[in-house]
Amino acid sequence: MNRTLKIAFSLKNTYRVNTILYSLKQIPLIKSILPQELYCDPDIKIFANIVSGIWEVIKAFLGKFLYFLLMITLVVSLYDNGSQREIFLHLFVLLTLIGAWVNTYIFNPTKDKYYALILLGMDAKEYALVTYGYELLKVLVAYLVFGLIFGSMRGLPVWQCLMLPFAAAGTKITVVAYSLWDYERTGIAVNENQVGVMVWILIGLGLAAAYGLPVLGWSIPEMVSVALLAWGILLGVMSMRKVWTFQEYREVYQQLLTQHMSQLEEVKGAAKRQSEKVIQIDSEAGSSRKGFEYLNEIFIRRHQKILWKSSKRIAAICLGIISVVIVGIRFMPEFKGLVNEFMLMNLPYIVFIMYFINRGTGFTNVLFMNCDHSLLTYSFYKRPECILKLFQIRLREIMKVNLLPAAVIGVGLTLLLYLSGGTNEPLNYVMLMVSVLCISMFFSVHYLTIYYLLQPYNAGTEIKSGTYRMVVMLTYFVCYGIMRMDIPTFVFGLGTIIFCVAYCIIACVLVYKMAPKTFRLRA
Repeated sequence: MNRTLKIAFSLKNTYRVNTILYSLKQIPLIKSILPQELYCDPDIKIFANIVSGIWEVIKAFLGKFLYFLLMITLVVSLYDNGSQREIFLHLFVLLTLIGAWVNTYIFNPTKDKYYALILLGMDAKEYALVTYGYELLKVLVAYLVFGLIFGSMRGLPVWQCLMLPFAAAGTKITVVAYSLWDYERTGIAVNENQVGVMVWILIGLGLAAAYGLPVLGWSIPEMVSVALLAWGILLGVMSMRKVWTFQEYREVYQQLLTQHMSQLEEVKGAAKRQSEKVIQIDSEAGSSRKGFEYLNEIFIRRHQKILWKSSKRIAAICLGIISVVIVGIRFMPEFKGLVNEFMLMNLPYIVFIMYFINRGTGFTNVLFMNCDHSLLTYSFYKRPECILKLFQIRLREIMKVNLLPAAVIGVGLTLLLYLSGGTNEPLNYVMLMVSVLCISMFFSVHYLTIYYLLQPYNAGTEIKSGTYRMVVMLTYFVCYGIMRMDIPTFVFGLGTIIFCVAYCIIACVLVYKMAPKTFRLRA
């Protein structure tokens, strides 16, 4: 079994290390200094292994730490009535029961299981027992550490804290043993990620009982909770025999992994079919345009429903919200001052709002799936002049899509400023309107630019670029940071206009210079 553990861990570690190395190769500034023989370089592999080891430790302990801190300890402090020690045990017992059903590990089809059992043909029983034992060991260690720390903080004696990890592990083993017995009876292996409606109802009831009953002043009595913990330990010991002697692990994993892979393919196929359904083909409609303008017009015409449906919906929602605020100003005069102050001093909040409503990522996804996915196989499509021409055409179209909700917001905010008392500086009205349009323009340019410079999709339309994810995440944090700024409307609007114009110019230059190398199909 030691050999199986080494192989299983090496397999998972190799997969993780290769993922880290692949991600490094996707970072533009770093990939140029990395050697071509990256995967053979021992020093870089040592670094990746260190990162992988750190991640394994974080994965083992961070989740358990947050579980004890956020779901139990801090929640206990919110209840004014009842014993904190009793409520702590009450929450732990009920959450442990829920967690045992939704996180069995054995019935979770993962890539490392697929590689080990299907591709490498390892012994299924030995692999299952070894990897499951490793997962239980992580649970025991983490629960022991955090159970002692957080349990002691809430007044639990040491002997009760020591029961927590063994009760959690015992409950998990009991549920797995029952699931294995159920498989022998029915021949159906239930994927823990696809539980039925009844299970979700029971989970909801369990959570309601865990967090709701203490609000009503009732919780499981302390000695009953201790008895349940002891019962979980006892059942776990008794259930170990079933887990150890079960002989059909190969059949269980074969069923789970086969279903999982077929479901992944079905999801991809469903997405493609759904995309094809909304494509509108009008064979009678002609066009007088030529070249890329013709290609773009046909594309926009066929995908009008995809591109404009969400934009119209967002515009309607924004219009409704603005109408409600106008009604509030009309019937609640004291509300005027708050709205006026917000319009004049809190315009940076609009950046965060525009970030969420912008349809840039959806637009580029449709572009790749239904156009670039095929055309990128032709060399002419990647010539600098062709890329820049089509980039400018597409930028015009994505701006049109985003302009509708932006115009509604811009006009609405300007109207709200006027109705809430106005401003002594008439230029603020112009700045408010124009800055919203410029922010919309920025996000349109931004998402199309990173699409051309990082092209994140592979032939299966999956996002494979770690750099793309990082840029999108960084965009979120920057927008959130801007939201926290306190800048007058005029200053912010002027800065926004200048920045957006400069960004558009820089984006066009970068796309012309770099996109011929970066705008390609990924492996």
